[in-house]
Amino acid sequence: MIELEERGNIALLNMAHGKVNLMDVEFCNAVTKHFEMLETSSFQAVILTGKGKAFSAGVDLSRALDEGTSYMDVFFPAMLRMFEKVFFFPKPVLAAINGHAIAGGCVLACGTDYRIMADGGGKIGIPELLVGVPFPTIALEIMRFNALPQHFHGLVYGGTTYSVQDAAHLGLINEIVSSPDLISHAIKTAEKMATIPVATFQITKKQMRLPIMERVKAAQADIGPVVQKLWSSPEILDAIRRYVSQALKKTKDGS
Repeated sequence: MIELEERGNIALLNMAHGKVNLMDVEFCNAVTKHFEMLETSSFQAVILTGKGKAFSAGVDLSRALDEGTSYMDVFFPAMLRMFEKVFFFPKPVLAAINGHAIAGGCVLACGTDYRIMADGGGKIGIPELLVGVPFPTIALEIMRFNALPQHFHGLVYGGTTYSVQDAAHLGLINEIVSSPDLISHAIKTAEKMATIPVATFQITKKQMRLPIMERVKAAQADIGPVVQKLWSSPEILDAIRRYVSQALKKTKDGS
């Protein structure tokens, strides 16, 4: 599911979970577990990438519909733990975005310190509101942290998925490289970031993310429970069902 490769002092994490790395509870727990292990390891930086045609196409909506509220009550906090672990990880984290990074996949990519995307036909964006689900605070803050301010509201409300070139202009990614060069370039970039003294990097990253940490903590008492309840509600599950049905119809129609 998550394959660890050693590239000198760089840890390369390959996400290999089905065709498009859909996020389910096992996937989220596996990513979190690997980052917990890497935090105390000798690796000085981490690269997160996907195998196949996608970095991650987001939450496994079909499984959510099949298993319903009881599953969502377990999945939702697992997803939040994964986002927080990656975003607040004390070492440099890079995303080598090999293909589609949609919804939760986009949030996961944007939770890293630096994003390099292959120049193929991959799309990236956050269509959560089109699906019908509200953003957890950590996900919304990750996107606010990275998107250029003038585009943030459009990204959230519009739900558009963008080409690689457009994503660079929006602040979603930092670099575009050819697909064959993606991993080698990511390794070189990670090695450069790893030369920063550990204590210097850690305190700088903490300073940059401290306002987000405070907003996430502040939301835990009131907003957090409301959002989780909505994700598990019949109303939202019905919205997800309509979205999945429409997406399947478009696929069959070839549009």
